[in-house]
Amino acid sequence: MTYDIWVILGIVAVVLLIAFRQRQNAVWGGLTLGIIIGFIIAIIFVFKGSGFDWLIIGKSAIIGTMLGFVAELLGKLSDLIRRNTSN
Repeated sequence: MTYDIWVILGIVAVVLLIAFRQRQNAVWGGLTLGIIIGFIIAIIFVFKGSGFDWLIIGKSAIIGTMLGFVAELLGKLSDLIRRNTSN
């Protein structure tokens, strides 16, 4: 059985969204921004004559979710460093 990398990353993105569902955070913000950027790119492809591609929106949503998770981790790392240096 072969798995496409986007299917694997999509499953990871869904798990991250479930794990961070409690409050507003960078993971959900990344998803929102990814969908918006993907929609803009898909519209550009319509004007180029390639047609509207939903996969572009999905892929950009996955990338946005992953980048949001990285931003969330950097925020937690920053808090940890700040807490340890103030002692």
